Amino acid sequence: MAAPAEHVETSDPPEMDPEPEAPETSDPETSDREQKEEEEEKEKEEDDDEDDEEGPQEPIIRDTPADIKLEAIANTVALHPTRDLLVCGDVDGDLYAYAYSCTEGETRELWSSGHHLKSCRQVRFSADGLQLYSVSRDKAVHLLDVERGQLVTRIRGAHGAPINSLLLVDENILATGDDGGTLKVWDMRKGTAIMDLKQHEDYISGIAVDAAKRILLTTSGDGTMGVFNIKRRRFELLSENQTGDLTSVALMKRGKKVICGSSEGTIYIFNWNGFGATSDRFTIKAESVECIVPITDNIMCTASMDGYIRAVNLFPNRVIGCIGQHVGEPVEEINKSWDSRFLVSSAHDQLIKFWDISDLKNTKVTEYRKRKKKDGRMKSLTKKAHGENDFFAGLMEEPEKKEEGEEEGEEEEEEDSDSGSD
Repeated sequence: MAAPAEHVETSDPPEMDPEPEAPETSDPETSDREQKEEEEEKEKEEDDDEDDEEGPQEPIIRDTPADIKLEAIANTVALHPTRDLLVCGDVDGDLYAYAYSCTEGETRELWSSGHHLKSCRQVRFSADGLQLYSVSRDKAVHLLDVERGQLVTRIRGAHGAPINSLLLVDENILATGDDGGTLKVWDMRKGTAIMDLKQHEDYISGIAVDAAKRILLTTSGDGTMGVFNIKRRRFELLSENQTGDLTSVALMKRGKKVICGSSEGTIYIFNWNGFGATSDRFTIKAESVECIVPITDNIMCTASMDGYIRAVNLFPNRVIGCIGQHVGEPVEEINKSWDSRFLVSSAHDQLIKFWDISDLKNTKVTEYRKRKKKDGRMKSLTKKAHGENDFFAGLMEEPEKKEEGEEEGEEEEEEDSDSGSD
């Protein structure tokens, strides 16, 4: 028999060392990009750290508050007697209250009210600033709470015709004038009219009262000024007829002069207690004088249908220059702020604009008349007088020296009539 085969033990093959991996080759472009990204990230972190150390950026302070853009044309704008707050009323019958500020982004709407059914014609604050009165084409008188804009009192059918003008005589007495020429004086404690007189043949455009709260003056589209005695509750007289509509009325020269604007661009001047006939008049080159706001005893601002807001001096009677303009758009109303720093205007461009008039009270006007300017432009009295981007806006004019033998020309924006006296 064949011998059995021997059992041979086999062992696992020895472990081989793994082949060394080929070294990674790096793309030089990728490496540079990664390094650049790391540097940019580091710079960004450093900038963020610097911003954190410096704190928030300083707010931008403007010379005047930014324009307020409305959804409809505002017929009227009133300013609070002690705060940076205004209320405007538009052709849709809505009222809007705004807090205004020269700090960029801080002008904001506080509330709106849609209580009137038709166009709001005029709004006015009470003397303490807590209440707001408004009148409308819907023939109603409204009293609102200023803080919340809530309706407090409504007098429906206050007039038989749409109401056009409004004046607060004192904390309880209110005067209103309508499109038919009727003047009413209200005692708001009772909610009833204590005077109801129709002496004008056309709309009542403006109402003013003397410091004693005794004599009420009205201007009308029939070209006359009316005089009413509140204390005796009676009509006194009408002035002689003037050319065109009388559009506005104001008291100046410490109450000794009554100033009326007209649709013809003429300013009529009456002496106090000489209401029958004008003592003086002068014409400015404007389409109309729709609104008058006294700034000092001698200086007033006027608004016109041509879009210009002018500063005008009395005695000598002269246009001083241009405060500003709503380019090509009729100005409805102007009013000054409680601190007399700003003049605020509303116009058909649906904007509420602010003009810095803080230096206007220091303006001095002499009898000397400058030569007519070749370009025919009025002197700029504010930085925005002739537009936001106007190169010449705000440039102060150097006083001109009259050379020997040189004739003086007319002031560029008016026909002087210096016959009146202080």
